[in-house]
Amino acid sequence: MNIHLPPGKRVYFASDFHLGAPDMARSRQREKLIVQWLDEASKDAQHIFLVGDIFDFWFEYKHVIPKGYTRLLGKLAELRDNGIGITVFIGNHDMWMDGYFEEELEIPVYFEPQQYVIGGKKFYIGHGDGLGPGDHGYKFLKKIFRNPVCRFLFSCIPPNWGISMANFWSRKSRAATGEKLETFLGENEEWLAIYSREILRKEHFDYFIYGHRHLPLDLKLGDASRYINLGDWLNYHSYAVFDGQTTELKYYKTGTPI
Repeated sequence: MNIHLPPGKRVYFASDFHLGAPDMARSRQREKLIVQWLDEASKDAQHIFLVGDIFDFWFEYKHVIPKGYTRLLGKLAELRDNGIGITVFIGNHDMWMDGYFEEELEIPVYFEPQQYVIGGKKFYIGHGDGLGPGDHGYKFLKKIFRNPVCRFLFSCIPPNWGISMANFWSRKSRAATGEKLETFLGENEEWLAIYSREILRKEHFDYFIYGHRHLPLDLKLGDASRYINLGDWLNYHSYAVFDGQTTELKYYKTGTPI
């Protein structure tokens, strides 16, 4: 896919907002900060990529979506109405999206990594869960959770019960994997860097953009490619921006130009 980038315009990337965690009060404060960041980014944004785990849990019943997040959803609708492109990738915490973003917000949602040419640079973008070597237990669970039969069976649970159960599982999952996801493993052991190097053997990309790791990273892959992990908004308020020439990791602070 090609995204035209006019002079003076930029492309923004962010992931792992985990709205809903660790509780609604703190989530709401983080949501307000994210909306403020989106407001500032919209001044020169041509396109915004949200690269997974926007929500700590999300499930779309036929007539019900999880309560809350109205500030974020309203802001995304406003940006789309103003002509700013937005693309969403699902993550391991919000993988049960099923048409709401496309139909209500006119925002495409992708379940697998996608390839883009932006301003003449090649990007490979995806959340990052289940990619690369190892983690076979999660890869097996991912197949189960994405199975249409499993989704249907979960949809039969009343929303009050289903969402409460899923929020409990989501908190347990973050508690079990948080330290592992937030620890730098070394350039030769980072599994998404290993995965990206395998791709580079077949095809060149200038940038590999992922979330999932909750750790801001910017690593060189050979002489002409970089792996950028977007970090998260639970701890870092980190994001990346491409200005047509280079992609830079940044950290959002209120009142600081982005």
